[in-house]
Amino acid sequence: MITIRDLAEQLGVSVATVSRALNDQLGVSPELRQRVLDLAAEMNYRPNVAARNLSTDRTHTVIFMVHRRRFPAAADPFYSYIMHGMEASLSLEGYSIMLLTVTDEQLAQGPQSLPALQEKRADAVVLAGPEFLPGFILSVARLGLTTLLVDNALRETPFPAVLADNEGGSRTLTDHLIKVHGHTHIAFLQGPKGWISCEERSAGYQFAVNAAGLESHIVESEDTTPETGQDAFLRAIKDRPETTAIVASNDAMAIGAMRAARQLGIKMPQEMAIVGFDNIFWSAYADPSLTTVSIPTIEVGRLAARLLLERLYGTVTASSRTIVATQLVIRNSCGCMEAA
Repeated sequence: MITIRDLAEQLGVSVATVSRALNDQLGVSPELRQRVLDLAAEMNYRPNVAARNLSTDRTHTVIFMVHRRRFPAAADPFYSYIMHGMEASLSLEGYSIMLLTVTDEQLAQGPQSLPALQEKRADAVVLAGPEFLPGFILSVARLGLTTLLVDNALRETPFPAVLADNEGGSRTLTDHLIKVHGHTHIAFLQGPKGWISCEERSAGYQFAVNAAGLESHIVESEDTTPETGQDAFLRAIKDRPETTAIVASNDAMAIGAMRAARQLGIKMPQEMAIVGFDNIFWSAYADPSLTTVSIPTIEVGRLAARLLLERLYGTVTASSRTIVATQLVIRNSCGCMEAA
């Protein structure tokens, strides 16, 4: 194994100089820094993580924590894509990811129910998803672990978080139904109150219908699954039979709504347009294919990794939200018969 000392001897400089160059620290000229990097690549140098951990008192591990029901990757790979994006970036810095799935019971008990947190088996933790409530989040941060939120945020306390442009994406989606397809009776299937992504998507929907002079119709649910989408759809059309379009909080709810419409013999999109959010893998294979809003999940993961590393290395002190742009994906379920 090539060591940092081998590089130093080859270049005729000190081990400290090579270390500074490899870790992007001050005190090395640009020319020498490039020579170090070139030689490291040529000799296929890899850092000795175990030795580095002993010298820096770091584990070089990041915990990616998500609710257990959010990580059946085959059914909904949304969070697994984010985790893979993080892993790709963190591995370049010698960090590995530990996946930790938690239950409602563990969340209710707090961080003390999770030995990986209590024993600080990692340098940082990413809390991914809306199930993590403010009390739990702040309790984790008090353990001294660098903490970052993904697809979640605190409302009052400044806290680092990475979210999609939920409100803007939902506004664009609803505008498409109104301005392109002429719908005037549009219902929104909303997930739980307190889930920031659901509330922001609801706000985007309401902005669009209000701007068009239409009446909003919001149907609340306790989760964002195909089952709750199916139930919410049935309640929406029972309350207002004139409804001709549905905006769902996410693709899972939209797919459940499509199932309910099909069981009632409602033709899609001729009699009912249904659209979602997230652009999960299965949305392209729905029948009809689902118009939705795409979140660049791999890029979200990479951005989250970068922000986490900046905080670990002490190069960023501000705590604020980072918003990632979304993109409308037009397929058949809105009434556009040709996929974009």
